[in-house]
Amino acid sequence: MTRVKKGVHALKRRRSILRQTKGYRHGRKSKERQAKEAILHAGAYAFAHRRDKKSHNRKLWNIKINAGARELGISYSKLIDKLNKNKVLLDRKILSDLAEYHLLVFARILKQLK
Repeated sequence: MTRVKKGVHALKRRRSILRQTKGYRHGRKSKERQAKEAILHAGAYAFAHRRDKKSHNRKLWNIKINAGARELGISYSKLIDKLNKNKVLLDRKILSDLAEYHLLVFARILKQLK
């Protein structure tokens, strides 16, 4: 069997790993073993936080809707209940945007519910 020299491939792998950790602090940007571990952890965190971001945004929308609704004299829970009973198909993302940037439209929606 012939001898295989893997210098080219090893260098390519090393450069790829170190390119991915550019901007990291301390040895994680320059030492191959630490960089590899940093990439694994970063990937795990990124995966988990993509899921967390969705719940975080929903909580933020609820806060914005509640603030807008309370300005107009109704609580968040009563507003959502009325929306469901009247079969208004606006989701929380749209409602929060209306409450934050288009308060007149949000007020008109509330007026229709009453």
